[in-house]
Amino acid sequence: MKNLVDRDLVAQAAAGSRDAFATIVRAHYDAIYRMAWRWVGSREDAEDVAQNVCVGLAKAIRSFRGDSEFSTWLFRLTYNASLDFLRSRKRSARSHEPEVVVLFERPAGASPEANAIETELWKEVRNLPGQQRDAVLLVYAEDMTHADAARVMGCSAKTVSWHLHEARKRLKTRLQEAG
Repeated sequence: MKNLVDRDLVAQAAAGSRDAFATIVRAHYDAIYRMAWRWVGSREDAEDVAQNVCVGLAKAIRSFRGDSEFSTWLFRLTYNASLDFLRSRKRSARSHEPEVVVLFERPAGASPEANAIETELWKEVRNLPGQQRDAVLLVYAEDMTHADAARVMGCSAKTVSWHLHEARKRLKTRLQEAG
């Protein structure tokens, strides 16, 4: 039912309705932010990415054709914005002093042991080759199906499955080496 509401709101927003656009942003901002956070690794950077996605969405919404679910299309925008941010950060790091980047932030109240294990896991996920990292984050962190992740990544579901298989092997080896 939500997708039908999204399609109606998208049509209204594309036609210039500010109220419809605001409703879409309110409904999807948390998911946009959460996805950006998992890719870029800090709250401040995730806020920047999420805001950029929302600003860009105002213009991009007119290009939504309905070939996929709106949420999948929006994840693709967020995915691209996150990758652009990471590339920009790499270029910036080459020309400036290296900065310390928080790899994963946990909500207050998490146990230190759980925090340490999860921090190490996400650190290793972020160190995977790009397509493996993206497949892991989309399927396991964003709870997408292989087909939805494939639409976001611009590949087939079989390719997503292969990237996940390779990522699991690589993560298993790295985490065993780390103890």
